Amino acid sequence: MAKEGEVIRRRRECLSCKRRYTTYERVEETMPAVVKKDGRREPFDRSKIVSGLKKACEKRPISTATIEAVTDRIEKRIQDLGETEIVSTAVGEEVMRELSQLDQVAYVRFASVYREFKDIDQFMDEIKALAQQRRER
Repeated sequence: MAKEGEVIRRRRECLSCKRRYTTYERVEETMPAVVKKDGRREPFDRSKIVSGLKKACEKRPISTATIEAVTDRIEKRIQDLGETEIVSTAVGEEVMRELSQLDQVAYVRFASVYREFKDIDQFMDEIKALAQQRRER
């Protein structure tokens, strides 16, 4: 499903048979390559962000449409950087920023995997930091 202004609809006519048909054109936007922690580079993959958000938001009152909107915002911010490469940690931090505003439980779930918590103390530190941010708003 395309957003307003992102797709051009054209009516065309076949020169040989004279039948009319519709084509849809969209701008191909280039995304930066993602540099992984081990130095590997791979193409940006929107589906990985969607997948991570869905796992974090599982059994939370968050719609698929909201997850898509969050992914759109993250993708746009990354694209607006205009870089040819972006480190994977920057992508993860964008997801964390969005989740901290969206749902605190989903945020902690994502953080526990993303930041690779090794023990309960790290988990508690993240919850305390989140509570502090909430008080400051």
